[in-house]
Amino acid sequence: MRVRFGSGALASLPEELGQIGLDRVLVLCSPGREDTAELVAGVLGDRCVGVRADAVMHVPADVAERAGAAAVDLGADGCVTVGGGSAIGLGKIIALEHGLPIVAVPTTYAGSEMTPVWGLTTDGRKETGRDPKVLPRSVVYDPDLTVSLPVGISVTSGINAMAHAVEALYAPDASPIISLLAEEGVRALASALPAIAAEPGDREARSDALYGAWLCGATLGATTMSLHHKLCHALGGTLNLPHAPTHTVVLPHVLAFNSPYAPAAVAALSRALPGDGAPADRLWWLSRELGAPSSLRELGMAEADIDLIADEVTSRSYGNPRPITAENVASLLRASLAGDRPTTTPSPSTDEREQS
Repeated sequence: MRVRFGSGALASLPEELGQIGLDRVLVLCSPGREDTAELVAGVLGDRCVGVRADAVMHVPADVAERAGAAAVDLGADGCVTVGGGSAIGLGKIIALEHGLPIVAVPTTYAGSEMTPVWGLTTDGRKETGRDPKVLPRSVVYDPDLTVSLPVGISVTSGINAMAHAVEALYAPDASPIISLLAEEGVRALASALPAIAAEPGDREARSDALYGAWLCGATLGATTMSLHHKLCHALGGTLNLPHAPTHTVVLPHVLAFNSPYAPAAVAALSRALPGDGAPADRLWWLSRELGAPSSLRELGMAEADIDLIADEVTSRSYGNPRPITAENVASLLRASLAGDRPTTTPSPSTDEREQS
């Protein structure tokens, strides 16, 4: 893929389309982001065949079907996604089902633009997969487009990106290069987010956050997702909890759970995150200091949902450094529901060592 990065990079978008050979693109965004989408459409001129502002969280199948049909009816030969994970996720499903390549213009720090991972929610169940044709052909990072992003969304989307790097550090297919990218991505975001909270118009901090999101997203695209992402996909697809805030609440608890089985990840995160103590504790304090949501209850989850989600998360096997049971997943969910401070679990028992 190609990447353009820097203040004013949006002006290079027509050139990027030319490199790929796209002449008729549909611009995709979420409701409320029409102003930015129209700005992008203006830069594209005659190459833009329309703007659709119907991208929503978790990519509902009916939304994807309508947007895909519109792209075909308009004779689009590609899509430009403007926004965060919702717009990019919608573009990915259109690419998957109709073969229309994507160019991404990220305006949050989600990192989805760097991955071949797609997600689609049908009847309350979110499925994910990987396919190289959903990876954007080009990404244009322009920090000027993120200056107006509200602090709250900046913080949660940034911590969402950190979650990609955290899981990449203990993924079963982790590698030295990806681990370096993950550590640097977390360091960049952990430094940039407090600066953005203090001064939202700080373009240097906005640029650093996009840089961190780029690295963190790349690590997700190169490794296997583990317990944290499976939990968040179940919470989002089944309960329709907001994507980035859910990642923000859950991440410290999953990291605390996995830490005894992931000493290299703990060492990297100890270098990357500010403060003292266990990395899970540092993440928990960082999100609180930045005013992020602290519990799943405030995001809309109820006590009665715990067993449903635990069963969903444990219904399929996948890589995770620590063995997973419905009981320990339910315990994680109870702590996340209440907003408790995460506690790093004891060192592995003999039985758990034999399972892992």
